[in-house]
Amino acid sequence: MKMLLLGVWTLLALIPCPGAAEELFQVSVHPNEALVEFGHSLTVNCSTTCPDPGPSGIETFLKKTQLSKGSQWKEFLLEDITEDLVLQCFFSCAGEQKDTVLAITMYQPPEQVILDLQPEWVAVDEAFTVTCHVPSVAPLQSLTLTLLQGDQELHRKDFLSLSLVSQRAEVTATVRAHRDNDRRNFSCRAELDLSPHGGGLFHGSSATKQLRIFEFSQNPQIWVPSLLEVGKAEIVSCEVTRVFPAQEAVFRMFLEDQELSPFSSWREDAAWASATIQAMETGDQELTCLVSLGPVEQKTRKPVYVYSFPPPILEIEDAYPLAGTDVNVTCSGHVLTSPSPTLRLQGSLNHSAPGKPAWLLFTAREEDDGRTLSCEASLEVQGQRLVRTTESQLHVLYKPRFQESRCPGNQIWVEGMHQMLACIPEGNPTPVLVCVWNGMIFDLDVPQKATQNHTGTYCCTATNPLGSVSKDITIIVQGLPEGISSSTIFIIIIFTLGMAVITVALYLNYQPCKGNSRKRMHRPREQSKGEESQFSDIRAEECHAHLC
Repeated sequence: MKMLLLGVWTLLALIPCPGAAEELFQVSVHPNEALVEFGHSLTVNCSTTCPDPGPSGIETFLKKTQLSKGSQWKEFLLEDITEDLVLQCFFSCAGEQKDTVLAITMYQPPEQVILDLQPEWVAVDEAFTVTCHVPSVAPLQSLTLTLLQGDQELHRKDFLSLSLVSQRAEVTATVRAHRDNDRRNFSCRAELDLSPHGGGLFHGSSATKQLRIFEFSQNPQIWVPSLLEVGKAEIVSCEVTRVFPAQEAVFRMFLEDQELSPFSSWREDAAWASATIQAMETGDQELTCLVSLGPVEQKTRKPVYVYSFPPPILEIEDAYPLAGTDVNVTCSGHVLTSPSPTLRLQGSLNHSAPGKPAWLLFTAREEDDGRTLSCEASLEVQGQRLVRTTESQLHVLYKPRFQESRCPGNQIWVEGMHQMLACIPEGNPTPVLVCVWNGMIFDLDVPQKATQNHTGTYCCTATNPLGSVSKDITIIVQGLPEGISSSTIFIIIIFTLGMAVITVALYLNYQPCKGNSRKRMHRPREQSKGEESQFSDIRAEECHAHLC
């Protein structure tokens, strides 16, 4: 009997009562901590130790899908996780419910890092702002932003104390501009350190931006004459100083609405440009120089006056008059001259009124051959006196003549020396000279070795289309006096040769073909040669018949 009671008590002890089961069952979740990337999914397993659990599940606003289950567990798929959250996993057992929580941390790597440089062009000594922000990143407490100038760290900022409400991370630095900042590269680096949450280290970088520094505070200076002549090309220039970087200054130049084509140069902190202008209209106009550098543009204007002043017109009624005839000369202003000029004709005693022509009437003389006539016009423009001159040469035609100074009647030759007959006649057109000796034409172009046979009288005739003139030239050939040294002879020879060269040069200078401006009486060279030969024959016959 005792043994039977002992077995009953043992069975009763082995059968659990409802209260004991409630106290013993547990609820757990796996994983117990989760780190999920923005927009991704998570598989969660909820389980219990209750042998016969009742209602169970997960409480969350996320989209969930039960993947599988067992008698004491359930597995769920949570989708599109976009923020941090805490979910509850619960089970009931024998009428009692227990739960546990799972903290999910959402992270978003700094994939987009934006750098803003304001302004991109900064004047020297002015402040500029460098800003970096990451539009989407989480968690912010794990983020660090660093501003870089080249490889040098400019500013660093973390967000440990930033409120979870904000999803925007930003860092700003203000810097004063210096010339050595020009063309410096700026960038931003973002680091998201998830190692405290069991994750890794994520990096993000912005695009590099370049800062431009400039100095441009002074207005350009224009260099241009205050007076411009219409149709005449002039060089104008425009210059700026204390400009940086000078090589990047851009010049544009205008004469009224006409854009010029400047050529620019620079050196150190100065830049300049030059252009050729050619005004085609008279009157007041304006030259504009526009210089731009980065965001700054400077403009300077300068007035100019364009005038028209062609040379005056010199008219000679007959530029090749005969000696003894009247010559009428007129000096007048050009029709394009504005306003009318004041005229002055060289040699005229009359003073013409402004805009009225000047005139001169005189009788041509032989001495007037080669005379230069001058017509001067003066014009007052914007307080400046301008002068233009036109010149023309007069060619007086007259018969041949002999001057004793250029054609001596008595000439002495030294025996044994090479000599030339010295005679240069005057006349316009240039006369042809023929000398006859002993009934034969004497060669005037080739030096002759003087002998006693050359002693005698030479009949020389100068002829041009206006007439002829003759002259006897006596040549005496003398022997060398006794006692003359060889050195003296050498000096005489040198002197004689020099005189011969001068004589030949003077003679050649008065050949008919040398007068390039003899328009009215000019003849072709072949015709002149023929006439010269004809004149030579005629004069030789005349001299032979009349003995000059």
